[in-house]
Amino acid sequence: MASSGSPVYVLGVGMTKFIKPRGQVDYPEMGYEAGIKALADAGVNYDDVDTGIACYAYGDSTSGQRVFYQFGMTGIPIYNVNNNCSTGSTGLHMARKFLAHGAGDVALVVGFERMFPGSLQTFFSDRTNPLDKSYIMMANTRGVDTKRPGAAQFFGNAGREYMERFGATKEDFAEIARVNHEHSRRNPYSQFRDVYTLEQIMESPEIWDPLTKFQCCPTSDGAAAAVLVGEKWLQGHPELRERAVLIAGQAMATDSPDLYSKSAIDLIGFAMTKSAAEQALSEANVAPSAIKLVELHDCFSTNELITLDALSLCPPGKAHEMVRSGDITYGGRVVVNPSGGLISKGHPLGATGLAQCAELVWQLRGWAGERTVEGVGAALQHNLGLGGAAIVTVYKRADGNKSRRLSGKELEGVAGIGGRGYNPAVEARAATQSEIEVGRSRRAASDWMGGGSVGEARL
Repeated sequence: MASSGSPVYVLGVGMTKFIKPRGQVDYPEMGYEAGIKALADAGVNYDDVDTGIACYAYGDSTSGQRVFYQFGMTGIPIYNVNNNCSTGSTGLHMARKFLAHGAGDVALVVGFERMFPGSLQTFFSDRTNPLDKSYIMMANTRGVDTKRPGAAQFFGNAGREYMERFGATKEDFAEIARVNHEHSRRNPYSQFRDVYTLEQIMESPEIWDPLTKFQCCPTSDGAAAAVLVGEKWLQGHPELRERAVLIAGQAMATDSPDLYSKSAIDLIGFAMTKSAAEQALSEANVAPSAIKLVELHDCFSTNELITLDALSLCPPGKAHEMVRSGDITYGGRVVVNPSGGLISKGHPLGATGLAQCAELVWQLRGWAGERTVEGVGAALQHNLGLGGAAIVTVYKRADGNKSRRLSGKELEGVAGIGGRGYNPAVEARAATQSEIEVGRSRRAASDWMGGGSVGEARL
């Protein structure tokens, strides 16, 4: 494993509410809102940022510049990243690498997506589909229905194989969705906050056996952002260390030859998830058994169950037993997706990995109110993109303490950060004028680029 370099911290996070893709809010506004919130949360002005990374899967080239110029036209390098559903975490991984090895002190990573209603689709029909070999493998092993969503077929087939090999049932997958929907009622940023019974989930329209509608993530519009800083910079700003969260371990992996083993589970990147998890946990010096809090890529309920196995949160082939024992929610072995996950919170591709980061930062700070998971020493994030890329990140508090739920005057201090007047972990508001004044450049702001105010992406 290559040297991880010097420590890097997440100092600030921000996000918009995730909403249905109706085209009512455009990406510059969403990206600006999330970025301003992250800057104010970090207590950092954009003039201090020396690297910008924009994360999106659907949009024209240099859309990142269109978003970032609103913070200030300071001339810094701005990178545009597209890595399928793991785009946001890929941006985090890049920023950490830059700062850890001395290529900057402060990085702003913004993920945003304005999507189309309905299932994911391919836009370039005149050239090779990057998943063409995977589709051929699926066609040769399980068959392909061109009238059904391709992603649901990949992940549904993987779930079916887990049933065949290890004894999981359709009820196990439905229970995962039930838990995620129940978790989402506590998250004001979730696209959906409805709670369903197991029967309602199983009786919702079938998408691809064993998946029903309520077990599949929706397409979404939304944005999320994070400010990362290096150790040297943070040492110069000791007053900010209390809110800093250490990236204790992180790894990005791509597919191995296992992808074409004729296994439907391998076809959705099981091997790269397992590899990334082993590397990230090793770097963080954390055993899987010590993980009590996880935000993972539950694009479909079947993928959550398989990912529990790939992350070694259960013995091999026993993820369904973990689900049946209630060990994926409060009071169990580990709390998985307290945010509601992709299934209920939503999945704007470029923002997803950064929204996972925001949730875990708020959790470790103790800001998340009734959804706070207490006593967490290390939290794990998993973000997956077919084609493929898997990024696993392990976070710890900078002070080495475990998470605890804040209350009283401590929470009053949270509301005072950036002059925002509220706790962003439990209230989804538009950015305030005070936050804008904290974050927006003081020396290179452009009125022509807009950014003077932020509307509410709430519909």
